[in-house]
Amino acid sequence: MLEGKVDAAWGRWVRPWTLAAWIFLTIGIGLGSWWAYYELGWGGFWFWDPVENASFMPWLAGTALFHSAIVVEKRDTLKAWTILLAILAFGFSLIGTFIVRSGVLTSVHAFANDPERGVFILIILGVFFGGALFLFALRASAMDSKGVFAMVSRESALIANNLLLAISCFVVFVGTVWPLVAELLMDRKLSVGPPFFNIAFTPFIVALAVILPIGSTLPWKRAKGANLSRLWPVGIFCLACVGLTWTMQTGRSLIGPVGLGLGVWLVMGVLIELYQRTGRDVGKWKRLKRLPLADWGKATAHAGLGITIFWRGRDSLLGRLRILG
Repeated sequence: MLEGKVDAAWGRWVRPWTLAAWIFLTIGIGLGSWWAYYELGWGGFWFWDPVENASFMPWLAGTALFHSAIVVEKRDTLKAWTILLAILAFGFSLIGTFIVRSGVLTSVHAFANDPERGVFILIILGVFFGGALFLFALRASAMDSKGVFAMVSRESALIANNLLLAISCFVVFVGTVWPLVAELLMDRKLSVGPPFFNIAFTPFIVALAVILPIGSTLPWKRAKGANLSRLWPVGIFCLACVGLTWTMQTGRSLIGPVGLGLGVWLVMGVLIELYQRTGRDVGKWKRLKRLPLADWGKATAHAGLGITIFWRGRDSLLGRLRILG
């Protein structure tokens, strides 16, 4: 932003750094969930604790940033939005540090609480956000987008992906800081727990999981006549699985069946995309082994999300059955 040069080359250079940070944060969140479940015996992997949310918010913003940087690199558009996501992703990392170290929110994960340290971190956060947003406002005119694309295209799917991730991050942020806001403005002690997040957050992640396989198979710029025929049988099969599981359980809770269906949808979508990338003639196996690392990375990330959603639905379904039993 200092040089006013945000172009395809910048998008190409920023992706490895974003990916490295995203991988380490993903591993950290995964290990923390595993530790809570198997070592502490809390009976679950995720509880929407404020400090858990503090690690989840930069993960959501970083995921949106990574996808948005791809659009900057490939299509030379979404420049201003990508810069704003970069500011927010790092800003949420500082917010997480403030929540953990200041003691403003009660959490079983909070440690080394020190109000003086919290004020110091808050000053750093204010300087960073204020300075970055001020510079962003000055350089906004230099980040005009040149790419043109149709309504149905991979660019549009990535924009929908970004919007859903940004809204999900905002929902988590509001639920996390609302007890603090209520105490400051209304002098009331409030607690925002899993029921709020399950209701407010789940619809956006469901929509995100639905569009991921579709967007991955769409071509750039214009998707007129795109071949989505291989996805329809998988979609029908997943809907049948959701309906069958929902019918078999007597609790009539959709969280478990939908999670199972979306997990299968994402994993099968990854397999279909890899199959399409290898072409139609013979030699598919050789071309599959020669696919770029970026394709394998995307497949691993999308399949990992599918497995996570599938496992979440499985846990919800088994927990419901235990209660009914």
